[in-house]
Amino acid sequence: MGFGLDNLPYGIVAARGRAPRVATRLDDDAIVLAGLELPVPRQVLEARTLNPLLALGRPAWRELRAALREAAADAERVPLAECELRLPLAVGDYVDFYSSLEHATNLGRLFRPGGDPLLRNWRHLPVAYHGRASSIVVSGTPVRRPRGQRPPPRDGEPPGFGPSLRLDIELELGFVTGPGNAQGSSIATADAAEHVFGFVLVNDWSARDIQRWEYQPLGPFLGKSFATSIAAWVTPLEALEPFLVAAPPQDPEPLPYLRTEGDWAVDAELEVELNGAVVSRTNARGLYWTFPQQLAHATVNGTNVRPGDLYASGTISGSEPGTQGSLIELTGGSQFLEDGDTVVLRGACGGGRVSLGEVAGTVVAG
Repeated sequence: MGFGLDNLPYGIVAARGRAPRVATRLDDDAIVLAGLELPVPRQVLEARTLNPLLALGRPAWRELRAALREAAADAERVPLAECELRLPLAVGDYVDFYSSLEHATNLGRLFRPGGDPLLRNWRHLPVAYHGRASSIVVSGTPVRRPRGQRPPPRDGEPPGFGPSLRLDIELELGFVTGPGNAQGSSIATADAAEHVFGFVLVNDWSARDIQRWEYQPLGPFLGKSFATSIAAWVTPLEALEPFLVAAPPQDPEPLPYLRTEGDWAVDAELEVELNGAVVSRTNARGLYWTFPQQLAHATVNGTNVRPGDLYASGTISGSEPGTQGSLIELTGGSQFLEDGDTVVLRGACGGGRVSLGEVAGTVVAG
């Protein structure tokens, strides 16, 4: 359910031991696109990543999607059980935002008790950090527990060192860019959708003890750079357009370059499963900062975007119990991941009409 003709996500599969190729998913089968007559160069469909497809731009994406909807029903299918799903992107740059008001408030209270949970800049710009693209892995890849410095047990003592004792997950929704902007220019919020190919579920694994010791004054580093898991399938923006809704009101009104018109929040129902039990259910529509605002802010200084860049939302949390997207929020910091734990994040729109698939990972000893 959720992988019908309304979806048709893109990924890279090695079907029946053959070379990896661009594919779409229909129900529980893969369709390798190189075997179809489609309006894009054959070398794009024979590529080992989606990047050449992303470079074509929105007119080509729309034409391909229309042709694929016509051809898919009669195309040769390969059961997913006979396919190896590969990392769909060669990610050049990875940016992780901090766009959930509820998550930022919850972590601010935990990390800065007694102070204002939100820093002064939070309601004025989409806060983010530049993550490490080389450690992005596809769903199903085991995640090794990271090692690093941990906070001193008492004031005046040196920091500890060893495997993280507070390994956590972060439920996120990321978008993938296609053709970008020239260096020295920027992307306006009104033009952002022309640069966004599609969306993918993201698990930004986090070592909270390493993160807490290192994050001031320059932000996350080793506490997050060891692994980021993404789903194997990228859902095109066109499939999600029926599920774009109004975002939460913003107060104060953002600066002109961050203002938007229309509905840009993604009404995606999300869940976190830990060792077979669902521990959280939430929705991406509650994010304070939308993806056009994120992309506009990321480029306002003149930095350039390239095909295959990944921009994640930051942890998606709601305000009610059981709607938080990380264990530190769900348990108040009393429970973290053990070796052998398996986490699966899932998402869907329209009551399951369009699935975002899943991103899974199992913790192994470091």
